Amino acid sequence: MQAVILAAGRGKRMKGLTRNLPKPMLKVKGKPILEHKINALPKKIKEVIIIVGHCGEHILSHFKRYFAGRKIIYVYQNKFNGTGGALHLAKSILKDKFLVMMGDDFYHKKDLAELINHDLAILGFEVDDPSQFGVIKTTKRGYMTEVIEKPKRSRNKLANTGVYVMDKRFFNYELVSVGNGEFGLPQTFAKMAYDHKIKVAKARAWHSIGNPQDLKKAEEVLHLFL
Repeated sequence: MQAVILAAGRGKRMKGLTRNLPKPMLKVKGKPILEHKINALPKKIKEVIIIVGHCGEHILSHFKRYFAGRKIIYVYQNKFNGTGGALHLAKSILKDKFLVMMGDDFYHKKDLAELINHDLAILGFEVDDPSQFGVIKTTKRGYMTEVIEKPKRSRNKLANTGVYVMDKRFFNYELVSVGNGEFGLPQTFAKMAYDHKIKVAKARAWHSIGNPQDLKKAEEVLHLFL
């Protein structure tokens, strides 16, 4: 099975920390965020496709063509047109069912291992303030119906963590524009929910690294994800 890690962004909110370094290469407990993520992947993942962009040479020089027993393939995203656009760059090298995740978040190993048992799935995490996240709406049986970005009011507090199990049927759907020339992966995935059952799994733990404070906090919570 393959995994796609989206690691091309500039990480503007990290201020000077990412001027000459990709955000996934910032270190937590002495190792790059991306290294922790690859080490946490399920054993079934034999090949990792990393979408690189800003200062991507740092990622290539660290992980090379094989890392931790897995083949590493690099795809360059020269045009930053959103997560949906990023995934489309890997279309020709994806084989069938695959895992997709963000390059700068920490996920629990057991959550990833359980998620890939589903044919199609998305990982959510209960948050106190859903207005800061993309919120997953579900049916009573726990299947996704849509993803709503930063709702002002929402009874549903299940935030999209940016982890998906999907297959090549995703590419049969036209990418959904989210403005500013970007196309959203979760919004496009939600279009599949009209035709296919997409399981919504609840995460044990999730830590998103968006700013220097989040990076500092990651040092304290890393043990929760090992």
